[in-house]
Amino acid sequence: MNGLSKDSVNFVEIDESGEAQRIDNFLLRLLKGVPKSHVYRILRGGEVRVNKKRVDQTYRLKLGDLLRIPPIRVAEKHEQEQAHIPAVEFPIIYEDDALVVVNKPSGVAVHGGSGVSFGVIEQMRHARPQAKFLELVHRLDRETSGVLLLAKKRSALTAMHEIMREGNSDKRYFALVLGQWKNAKQHVKLPLHKFDTPQGEKRVMVREDGQASHTIFTLQKSWAPQNDQPGFSLLEAQLKTGRTHQIRVHLSHLGFPIAGDDKYGDFARNKLLMKQGLKRMFLHAHSIAFAHPLTGEAMCLTAPLPKELEGFIARLDAAANP
Repeated sequence: MNGLSKDSVNFVEIDESGEAQRIDNFLLRLLKGVPKSHVYRILRGGEVRVNKKRVDQTYRLKLGDLLRIPPIRVAEKHEQEQAHIPAVEFPIIYEDDALVVVNKPSGVAVHGGSGVSFGVIEQMRHARPQAKFLELVHRLDRETSGVLLLAKKRSALTAMHEIMREGNSDKRYFALVLGQWKNAKQHVKLPLHKFDTPQGEKRVMVREDGQASHTIFTLQKSWAPQNDQPGFSLLEAQLKTGRTHQIRVHLSHLGFPIAGDDKYGDFARNKLLMKQGLKRMFLHAHSIAFAHPLTGEAMCLTAPLPKELEGFIARLDAAANP
């Protein structure tokens, strides 16, 4: 629990990592493993003090504030989970005092939850115990590889969120789809609706009352059908909005599912693709461009296509040119 004592009162001085954050959100992050209801109970009961005074949950912390936090026991299960999180440094694309940008491998969640006890952010925190602040700027699906941004300062996090909210970042992905894509460049604007399956899994579908969503697809290369099997097309997808599963659902709805997509793809074809060497979804976040959140410097960060995806492309090329 970030070095806090479970048996005595703790005092925490607010540094830049907590400055301007609501006290309830700060405590929820600090007291991992403590039920949310208990955090709000100690706030309402006045057991948490700021500079010896009671505050409500909406209070925004200031630099130098001194927090009094009562003794709190963390759930034993959470402590065991924390002990089993491996410390992992993922391949670094870029790092400075404000940001660390990693090349996330496929199959790794970005954070714990939904049946996964830990992800990139928890492993990076364990690898950097001296880091006062480390938070995800955005998310990638577990099956998606590529560029992932983490903030090392709260000021960088809030600035990056504003940059993305205002549409001032340029995120691009490579996706290999089943079928022959026709247009060199195509704008897709289909509203997306999130729902839960009967099994409790999160899914997304195109629906009129969904959230406005916009993807620009640019054809990179295509491979003609062979042996009664539909061909393939390699697309670059530029996100103009950042909805959950946006690229995957837009493509599936149009009849061009992503190769290897186990949620929205062609399941029978995926089995065949596994035998042909594609054992993951072919979706890779290959670049992001934005103005640095603190310096304003123009940034363009890229992650090369993983070897297993490059290898599959090479096999398609070899089959097309025997």
